[in-house]
Amino acid sequence: MTDKTNTAQGLARPAAVPFGTAFGFWLKMGFISFGGPAGQIAIMHQELVENRRWISEQRFLHALNFCMLLPGPEAQQLAIYIGWLMHKTWGGIVAGLLFVLPSLFILILLSWFYIAFGDVPWVAGVFYGIKPAVTAIVLQAAHRIGSRALKNWLLWVLAGLSFVAIFAFDIPFPAIVATAAMMGYVGGRVAPERFKTGGGHGKANKSYGPALIDDDTPRLAHTGFRWPRLVILGIAGGLLWLLPMAWLAMQYGWDNALTQMGWFFTKAALMTFGGAYAVLPYVYQGAVEHYHWLLPQQMIDGLALGETTPGPLIMVVTFVGFVAGWTQALLGADALFLAGTVAAIVVTYFTFLPGFLLVLAGGPIIESTHGNLKFTAPLVAITAAVVGVILNLALFFAWHTFWPQGWAGVFDGFSALLSALALLALLRYKIGVIPVIATAGVVGLAFTFLKPWLVVVLGV
Repeated sequence: MTDKTNTAQGLARPAAVPFGTAFGFWLKMGFISFGGPAGQIAIMHQELVENRRWISEQRFLHALNFCMLLPGPEAQQLAIYIGWLMHKTWGGIVAGLLFVLPSLFILILLSWFYIAFGDVPWVAGVFYGIKPAVTAIVLQAAHRIGSRALKNWLLWVLAGLSFVAIFAFDIPFPAIVATAAMMGYVGGRVAPERFKTGGGHGKANKSYGPALIDDDTPRLAHTGFRWPRLVILGIAGGLLWLLPMAWLAMQYGWDNALTQMGWFFTKAALMTFGGAYAVLPYVYQGAVEHYHWLLPQQMIDGLALGETTPGPLIMVVTFVGFVAGWTQALLGADALFLAGTVAAIVVTYFTFLPGFLLVLAGGPIIESTHGNLKFTAPLVAITAAVVGVILNLALFFAWHTFWPQGWAGVFDGFSALLSALALLALLRYKIGVIPVIATAGVVGLAFTFLKPWLVVVLGV
């Protein structure tokens, strides 16, 4: 690789990065990747493009646009892609694993604390305040994605139809996604102007000096497309999925919760177009309504924990697995923590495995061109439909938060007020998710302990 000096900035091209140095960086990312996909991508951009110059701006955005097209958490997949570019297949595997492993361990610990001490008054008080904030966060997600995706009246109609389909008719999320994709396929040919959008991140217009993997860097040998590699990767990926699934089925039976978790979350992993909020309704339909692995209130609490820990937001599935394994005593009444941990690991494994395979298989194809990618018409339609699905999820959370005993119960005005204030903080004042959740938890705790006094003194 030739050394190039940027005359404008006087910076030399960085030296090759040892695998150990990259390992340390990805481990650090696993602990500091707060803020959802936008925050995680921003951190990686600052560290990899601006500070370390391991990859150029254009190559970074090119990789990101590819990951945006895939189902799964785009920030983690971007880490896999860059790790693969720098240190081949093992580099991608290590980058992707370290991106989620810290969150896995943290969420197992928090899930244990939640399930073991959730009935303690002060813990219950904190979650009482957090639930309204989560409702506001989901509404903010619908607003954020909708403002970006619904560019014309036809996409607005598609979002409305998806909302009606899931809210009024309880149509499964995969059916909504499939229908939207078909409508986008047809619409892209009948009215292509209605289904056009850019790659989502524009073109690089900044230079931070020459990068190790730069715009003009010759194509690295391991990034070339080879059929034997693709076949080997496909076989390895198939075995990595089939062998654990077969073992679970033989050990516990196909209808056992652990086996069904592996199957269900494999499907969920392939439904995450549009980010974690897009697949949460599908997880809710399966985990809460169909399998009854956890309660609606527990799903809300799990999302709050997922928002306040590093790693992809889809890591909320780890909480789902732990609670299901514990409450159903899958390994016996004397091994509740072990059951929860095993279920959490099973769920996490099957959720993230497809993402690794998609990136490592598609990377060589994407590296054949450095032009900006475009969203396909079906994906545009899916993203529009996702907006309606997320809005339904927000209403689901609001119902269980504002009417905790159901429609016939008493309306919780304090929760509604706290949710409105949280939404105002998020939308109007652009306050981060973690400060909003933390503040809401403190307010909920204070109100829980003050409420008896307020009832006596003020008669409220």
